[in-house]
Amino acid sequence: ERELHLIVHEQLKSSVDVERITARIALRSARPRDLSGLRDTLLTLPQLQTALVGRVVTRRENNDVGLQPDLQNLTLIASLADALQADASLVELLQKTLKPEPSSVLREGSVIADGFDADLDELRSIQTNCGDFLLALETRERERTGITTLKVEYNRVHGFYIAVSAAQSVNVPDDYRRRQTLKNAERYITPELKAFEDKALSANDRALAREKFLYEQLLDQLAPFIPQLQGIAAAIAELDVLATFAERAATLNFSAPQFSDDAQISITKGRHPVVEAQVEQFTPNDTTLNDTRRTLLITGPNMGGKSTYMRQVAIIALLAHVGCLVPAQAAVLGEIDQIFTRIGASDDLASGRSTFMVEMTEAANILHNATEKSLVLVDEIGRGTSTFDGLALAYAIARHLLEKNRSYTLFATHYFELTRLSEEFTQLANVHLAAIEHQHSIVFLHSVNEGAASQSYGLQVAALAGVPNDVIRAAKKQLLKLEQNSAAQNPQGDLFDKKLVVVEEPDEHPLLQTLRELQPDEMSPKEALEKLYQLKKLV
Repeated sequence: ERELHLIVHEQLKSSVDVERITARIALRSARPRDLSGLRDTLLTLPQLQTALVGRVVTRRENNDVGLQPDLQNLTLIASLADALQADASLVELLQKTLKPEPSSVLREGSVIADGFDADLDELRSIQTNCGDFLLALETRERERTGITTLKVEYNRVHGFYIAVSAAQSVNVPDDYRRRQTLKNAERYITPELKAFEDKALSANDRALAREKFLYEQLLDQLAPFIPQLQGIAAAIAELDVLATFAERAATLNFSAPQFSDDAQISITKGRHPVVEAQVEQFTPNDTTLNDTRRTLLITGPNMGGKSTYMRQVAIIALLAHVGCLVPAQAAVLGEIDQIFTRIGASDDLASGRSTFMVEMTEAANILHNATEKSLVLVDEIGRGTSTFDGLALAYAIARHLLEKNRSYTLFATHYFELTRLSEEFTQLANVHLAAIEHQHSIVFLHSVNEGAASQSYGLQVAALAGVPNDVIRAAKKQLLKLEQNSAAQNPQGDLFDKKLVVVEEPDEHPLLQTLRELQPDEMSPKEALEKLYQLKKLV
């Protein structure tokens, strides 16, 4: 038995955007191919209905309905199948009025079906049979006049005419009226040819005008069906979303979340579905928030995965609340009324707002509106101003979220001083994204562990990004000075302080620096030999 979501997607693959086309019908701006696409979609819906109803009947006959959610799902599928039912008169109207493959725009003609309108058929017949009529007329006139070289021709200047050589012009009948005289020929028109000319030359314009009239009439006739089409569009959209949810859940190993009356967000081995699709191996992480653990203060290096971790929690909460399975081994969620994010920021030049102003505006919105049932994500607040101002703001915002809003909060920061909040508030827990230093480089583990990070690894990340070695060395020296000055000015220290033994790192030997910068795979044998002689001189 095929998965129902595969059947739905296969049927909807060729469907048009019924909602958009319905809006165009209401605005009288629908194009011919909009309506032909609508017709073809409506013709495929009975197959989709049959598949949906068949699945419901099969499940019920087999008593394959266990828990209440199963019954609700079958009821939903049955109601969606009913909503896909299009009025037979609507489908018939579109079928009999439109050609199977109409032109893209009305002004090109070839939109209204053959046999739908007698007047239009006659005009089309004139255009189609023009050549046959002229050949028959030419044959008759040759027989009537005895002029075997007589020809019926056409040009844009003079229209249709009968061409006779100058020598034979004395033999033309009296009903021939001279239209043009040439050096070696005469051109004539007859009453019969003139009548045909009037009809033929205007047939195209009249056919286009007739098609436009009939098309406008069709739009008028479709107007009463707009509510029905809107219902069909809504049912198709819902089926499309549900089928996509099912496909993603089956393909990406999602699980069904559970909802609880208790205040909690408990996620086991949660994943970020977008990031997971882009990396070879994704590290899942757990998340626990409840009444006694309202805030997670997240520290760790840049590129360690803090933002990804925060986003995955929000995605899991959002997917669960819209009825989708979630990217986690298990998830138990209490009620969440809103999701607030303060992640990433850029300036708003159009409104004259700086990056910091945008950041503070978003923070103000969170502080004013977040409730104890809200999920709040705050990433690197306070970066756009001085260190002390930023730290003070971050501290005050985190404290307000703990004391006043009492929201479920994920608060990522590089201000390690904020980790002291756990000493003051038992509802705040410190967690960090793990990383290890290996041979002057950094390895990101992307796992969330309890406790605060021991350091930020900022210099290692800078080196990883390609910052020149001399800049990194200068930064290390300056960092030692700053840490020494900070320790002298703050004898009480901070959470991570210890007796500083500042040993200035000696300058790296030029030989080591040159070796580190070598790219052996990109060197020719000659270049390698020359470089070897240069290195020997440095020893």
